[in-house]
Amino acid sequence: MEFQSCLDKQDALKSAFSSLSTQEEKYHRVIEMGRETVQLPANEHLDEYIVQGCQSLLYLKVECIDHQLVLSTYSDALISSGLASILISIYQNEPPEAVFKCPPTVLKSIGLLSALSPSRANGLKSLFQKLQKDAAKWLK
Repeated sequence: MEFQSCLDKQDALKSAFSSLSTQEEKYHRVIEMGRETVQLPANEHLDEYIVQGCQSLLYLKVECIDHQLVLSTYSDALISSGLASILISIYQNEPPEAVFKCPPTVLKSIGLLSALSPSRANGLKSLFQKLQKDAAKWLK
């Protein structure tokens, strides 16, 4: 199947969240993921990488090397960093087309979207839109 690795990564996230029964546990797991995220170096905190529409300061750097996305992020808030980490875990080393043909349906299936405040959900949407916009530069 096309983009199987993207789907496999989403299945792995489903498994990682499957034992979490409350919204609070899911929220804490996202924060934990934010703590574990390798951060974009400070010298790369450039205006062009800022995610507009996010409640906190969030940077997303999207590169394409050998037709595979290389994603880096930084946020001053752990929850934003964790949400970015989830998207990175899905699309890291995937072809740019995956961002458009393998949507992050795992966010809904694990109940994460309903656990977020409206402003955090909007920030996540803005993050994904920036990822799409930047990935589109490398579509063949």
